[in-house]
Amino acid sequence: MSTKLSEQTRRLAAIEALVCRDVGRKTADLIAANAGGLGDAVRDLAQATSVGLITGFFVPRGDVAAPETDGPVGTALLAAALAACGVPARIATDTPCADAVRAAVAATGVAIAVDEVAVSDRAALDRLVGDWRAASLSHAIAIERCGRSVDGKPRNMRGVDVSPWTAPLDDLFLGGPWKKLAVGDGGNEVGMGQLPAGLIARTVPNGAEIACVTSCDHLTVAGVSNWGAYGLMAALAVLRPDWQPTIAKFLTAERDLAVTRAVVDKAGAVDGVTALREPTVDGFGPDVHGPLVDELGRIAWGQAAD
Repeated sequence: MSTKLSEQTRRLAAIEALVCRDVGRKTADLIAANAGGLGDAVRDLAQATSVGLITGFFVPRGDVAAPETDGPVGTALLAAALAACGVPARIATDTPCADAVRAAVAATGVAIAVDEVAVSDRAALDRLVGDWRAASLSHAIAIERCGRSVDGKPRNMRGVDVSPWTAPLDDLFLGGPWKKLAVGDGGNEVGMGQLPAGLIARTVPNGAEIACVTSCDHLTVAGVSNWGAYGLMAALAVLRPDWQPTIAKFLTAERDLAVTRAVVDKAGAVDGVTALREPTVDGFGPDVHGPLVDELGRIAWGQAAD
């Protein structure tokens, strides 16, 4: 193994170790079963010619009904970085989460098309599948997108059926010949069907009810799904040194916080764990997310010194 290849492998492993860790959801076994998944995903993504991303997870809880902050933020920043690197990108979501996705995209400063589908509009979804196929996308990436469980219904981590707020975008993800990448953090997201059968049911609370059966080619099981998106960005910078200066503009703690604030302030998004309308993600504030993003940058930019 050459010194350069060895260094790339070390950096990719460091990135995966940082973003793929259990933060209290009892997902350690899922992460262990998917070891190396982020590296496999990014090696594939580095060859992308055009990308469609799918995100949006709606939180109906008590008097709260809003999209969550995890997902749109990381998706928008990854899409913006790809587009700025010359890889056309578009994002699909459903109507309940569309405002949050648009707010996130606007906050990146990069024009990214947002494909919105109404929850029960099957014809619109079928048209979008056709549009994505006609665009000859090379890759589809689902990030923190609630997917169908064994009985066909999407469920949140509490086991609640969220189909009234969730279009079946699994069908978009699976609807073309593109490579299928996915990022999730709990077991109920699109792509988690790639894990060994029964693993989520045995290890995650409510796992038998929530486990998503929709599979993918490459899965990243992150501690927080936004982290998984940032891990892909950092890893792309390792594999594509020519993209480093561009990715560096989007992979910063300041960008993460600015986009998070935008989805909260402009679209009323909430933290998916606390259900509070504040610029936190999965119960963690900028004091946690910021240092993690900074560390990802340190790992990624170190490649430039080789």
